[in-house]
Amino acid sequence: MFRALLNFIIFSSIYVACCAVLMVWQTNTLFHIRDVNDNFYIFVFFATISSYNFHWYLTPADYSASERILWGARHKVLQLSLCAIGGIGAAYSFWFLKAHWLPLGGAAFLTFLYSAPKLPQRAFVWLRKIAIGKTLFLSFVWTYVTTLLPVFIAGQSVTFPLVAYTLHRFFLVYAICILFDYRDLEADKKEGIRSLITYLSKHNLRRLYYCSLIFSAGFACCFPLPLILFLLAPVLITALLTRYTMHTRSDLFYYSVLDGMVMLSALLHILAVKSCWLIPYFCTIINNNSNV
Repeated sequence: MFRALLNFIIFSSIYVACCAVLMVWQTNTLFHIRDVNDNFYIFVFFATISSYNFHWYLTPADYSASERILWGARHKVLQLSLCAIGGIGAAYSFWFLKAHWLPLGGAAFLTFLYSAPKLPQRAFVWLRKIAIGKTLFLSFVWTYVTTLLPVFIAGQSVTFPLVAYTLHRFFLVYAICILFDYRDLEADKKEGIRSLITYLSKHNLRRLYYCSLIFSAGFACCFPLPLILFLLAPVLITALLTRYTMHTRSDLFYYSVLDGMVMLSALLHILAVKSCWLIPYFCTIINNNSNV
């Protein structure tokens, strides 16, 4: 029963939706964004549920022995139901955010581009031929929704700390996406979906991957201690897990541990806030850097 419950939480994308909400919370906390109300958290949660279940509903089980894909093949009705429920929840919360329809529309467009290559219509099949498409689309949409979108909705100006934080998060997500692409190489080839891995040698791919982690760590270093420790934690842990990650096909590992790296700094941050230590110093850091 525990394994079945764990599979449901992870494979139904409830887990990754919670990761997205935590990442938004960290952005709002670090940059004192108070104009983004609870409706935005609801929108992010349900939109993530809808988009991910739509993506996995379209994913065929013919080319993979993936536990997640096979789970989805056995639960097509559930995936479609979650997609509909997520869509309804996102639409409901969007009504209260309709004044910001343009930046929210951009997020919806980027999300659609990620799953569009799986649609059988000729108008979308050509997207399968775009090199590095799905990796960049996914990295952009995660960074945009969890980092830039709250700032745009709040109408705040772009500052150096925001740029550094955005680039730190983008390169971390991109490095993690490279690991997923490496694992899915054969399945993507059979589906006709090209990614950067299709073109790069393993040596160049590793170089790109480690460069992404280095850039993520470098931009994290733009912030003083102790905030830097929270931002560096997922970068360092991802790097340490690289060898194991490239030699395992465990879906539970990829979709719990590896996916969890995107929200690890937010989780450490919220634990610090709830325990009431260091948070006054965080506020001082962001306030001072915002004036740069």
